[in-house]
Amino acid sequence: MTFFDTNVVLDVLTDDPAWADWSTRAIAGAEKPRRVSPVVFAELAASFASLAALERELAWMDMVVEGPSPQALFAAGQAHAAYRRRGGPRDRVLADFLIGAQAAEQGAALVTRDAKRYRTAFPDLMLTAP
Repeated sequence: MTFFDTNVVLDVLTDDPAWADWSTRAIAGAEKPRRVSPVVFAELAASFASLAALERELAWMDMVVEGPSPQALFAAGQAHAAYRRRGGPRDRVLADFLIGAQAAEQGAALVTRDAKRYRTAFPDLMLTAP
């Protein structure tokens, strides 16, 4: 099972000159259905004019939206609190913790370009990163 971070999906959708090739290969190499969290879905929505358009793009990539369990939500809150206790600035929002906690709780891999963020908060999370 594999989840995808927002940056990887956007790389493909925007044909990012630096990252589209890497992200396309990462998505193509993952088992189907590929997953995104509701947080990633919401972040992607900012780039679309309609729900139908976003759903079409995710379907084209064989991606489904899968919600987190209460355990994952709790783990995200705890990881965010630990981050703040270590002196982490407020500009690091809860979204990354929700994405990482869901993948970790399900024993899934997470494909991201922000591996350092996730390694610190979720050391056992399987990551695929450049």
